[in-house]
Amino acid sequence: MQLGSSALLTDLYQLTMLQAYFDQGMEDTAVFELFIRSMPPHRGFLLAAGLEQALEYLEHLRFTPQELEWLAQSGRFSRDFVSYLERLRFSGDVHAMAEGTIFFPPEPVLRVTAPLPQAQLVETRLINLLNFQIMIASKAARAVLIAPGKGLIDFGLRRAHGAEAGLLAARAGYLAGLSGTATVLAGLRFGVPVYGTMAHSFIQAHADEGEAFEHFAHSQPQNVVFLLDTYDTEAAAEKVVGLAPRLQREGITIRGVRLDSGDLAEHARKVRRILDAGGLRSVRILASGNLDERAVQALISAGAPIDDFALGTRLDSCEDVPYLDSVYKLQEYAGRARRKRSEGKATWPGRKQVYRTQGANGCMDHDILTLEGDPQEGEALIQLCMHAGKRITPIPSLLEIRQRAAAELARLPAHLQRLKDAPPYPVTITLALHALATSVDQSTSEA
Repeated sequence: MQLGSSALLTDLYQLTMLQAYFDQGMEDTAVFELFIRSMPPHRGFLLAAGLEQALEYLEHLRFTPQELEWLAQSGRFSRDFVSYLERLRFSGDVHAMAEGTIFFPPEPVLRVTAPLPQAQLVETRLINLLNFQIMIASKAARAVLIAPGKGLIDFGLRRAHGAEAGLLAARAGYLAGLSGTATVLAGLRFGVPVYGTMAHSFIQAHADEGEAFEHFAHSQPQNVVFLLDTYDTEAAAEKVVGLAPRLQREGITIRGVRLDSGDLAEHARKVRRILDAGGLRSVRILASGNLDERAVQALISAGAPIDDFALGTRLDSCEDVPYLDSVYKLQEYAGRARRKRSEGKATWPGRKQVYRTQGANGCMDHDILTLEGDPQEGEALIQLCMHAGKRITPIPSLLEIRQRAAAELARLPAHLQRLKDAPPYPVTITLALHALATSVDQSTSEA
């Protein structure tokens, strides 16, 4: 069994609450919504991602005999409750924004409607899956926006926070518009294009740098990209120029060179001059080395002749915004709207819908957050995607999701496409939603 599929990949309080729900027979229908409380610093938008993994988790949710025995022996739970968990399957409905949709706080990106114990149990893993991919996709999209026409590749697996994080970061980055990834398994699992060059160790393992280049070219004739900065970057570029005619006679074309250290802009200028003087104008320059959208923007602004960028540690760890304030809150139970009123953490009650309007220029103009059943002008963003525990719509391909994200980014207002802080995108809360919140507050105050 894979780690991520275990029903025990949750917080203990989910199970202790379920025991109490079981003891009291509390199995009426509950409605939970997952949303981001507030926009993180230096972000103007968020990109929905991770729905496919969330639905897969719900479809296959069950406790294994080993897990049930461990719970029984823990002494925390009754045998009757453990028997109940043995039969537990997710039988609810899921409404969600399609992956690749731009959204904003406090709009719900996903809604779960199910018997209370089921809807409660899945909270931790749903946040875990959606929070991470939204975070990575939103950061990757910023790089896509500021580097049109450039190749952008995810190189971050080795410094991601675990195997699942590295794999899902490759998916989220490609969804957002990156060209591909160095993570090989993402090619098999998700069909993400896979890219790679060579390591410094390959050069160091040879007695001569030029010999290393030649050996690699003969082993990978369709993917000849040389790493130049192991010793002397410009001297390595001269060796590439000297090697190119011999390789060309053998039918091998050099596709690119990679720069990974030092003043990348200055090295790129020098290397470009050397390559061009040697007749290698079509050879592309790839830069790597702790790059993210801000570093890419700086290199582009400096006029560095770099064609492709590898985004690694800072992307897969989302270094500048390493978490989102994502939450999953009860909005209705047993037919009655519910609302949390904690200071600074109050929620809007009831089942909600988001409507998006666009301006005359074709860009997004504003969103309306209202109650389900209160139609407004614009496109309804939240749609039913799972009924009675089964998906009801075909799973879109990652390419289709990627195309949706590209269309969404193209509709983003110009001020939100830049990396600078900008006025927030307007999200209007309707009078109907305000009225329901007031009604819920009054009813709970009187109870």
